[in-house]
Amino acid sequence: MYKNEFKKAFSISIPVMMGYLVLGFAFGLLLVSFNYDWYLAPLMSIFIYAGALQFVAIGFFNAKLGLIDIAIASWFVNIRQSFYGLSLLKRFRNTGKYKNYLIFGLTDETYALLTTIKDEKDLSKKHFYFFLTALNQSYWIIGSTLGALIGSSITFNTKGLEFSLTALFVVLCIEQYKNLKIIYPFLIGIFASLSALFLVPKDKMLLASIIISTFLLLLFEKKIEHDK
Repeated sequence: MYKNEFKKAFSISIPVMMGYLVLGFAFGLLLVSFNYDWYLAPLMSIFIYAGALQFVAIGFFNAKLGLIDIAIASWFVNIRQSFYGLSLLKRFRNTGKYKNYLIFGLTDETYALLTTIKDEKDLSKKHFYFFLTALNQSYWIIGSTLGALIGSSITFNTKGLEFSLTALFVVLCIEQYKNLKIIYPFLIGIFASLSALFLVPKDKMLLASIIISTFLLLLFEKKIEHDK
C-alpha cells in the first residue's frame, strides 16, 4: 500500500540520506568523545531530531547549563523554523493524523525538498510527505547510532566534523538555486549573514540574520515575484 509514494519519497531523499548518514555519524562520534553513553545518540535523534541543535546540545551538556539557559539557546538556534514553517501550513492542511509528526520532523533539508519538488497528482500527498519525513529521520537515527557505537569502540580524531552540517546546507542551497534560477534571495541571504557577522555579537548572529533577510525579502518581494 502506498508503494509509489514510498518509492518517490526514497528517490528524492537520497541526497539527504548521503548527508544525514555522515552528519549523524559525526554527531554520534562527538557525543561519545565527551564520554556520554552511546544510547543517548539514538534517543536524542528520535525525540529531539534537531540536527544542528543536537551538535550544540553536546556543548550545553558539557557546560552543565540549566534548563532555562538551554531552552533560550535552543529557541534562538531553531527560531528560523518558525518562519519557514508557516509557508507549509497550506501543504499540511489535509494531512490528518500525520500532521503533528510532519511538524515535528520538519528540518532544513526536508523543507528544502518539499519546496523544491512539485506534487504529483497521482500520489497521496499526505503519505508522500510522511514517508519523506520519516525516511529523513531514519537516516539521521541510523547515522548517529552507528557513529556512537563505533566511537565507543574505536578512538577517532573528531576535529572538524561539525563542518559537515554546513557543507550539507551549501549543497542544498545550490540545489535550490538550480531549481529557482533567481539570484536575489541568495544575495539577500549572503548580505544578511555578513551584516550579522560584523554588526552583532556572535550569539545573536542567527536571529539578526533572519530578521535582516526577512525584512529584505519583504522589501523586494515584487522584484523576486516578477523574475520567477
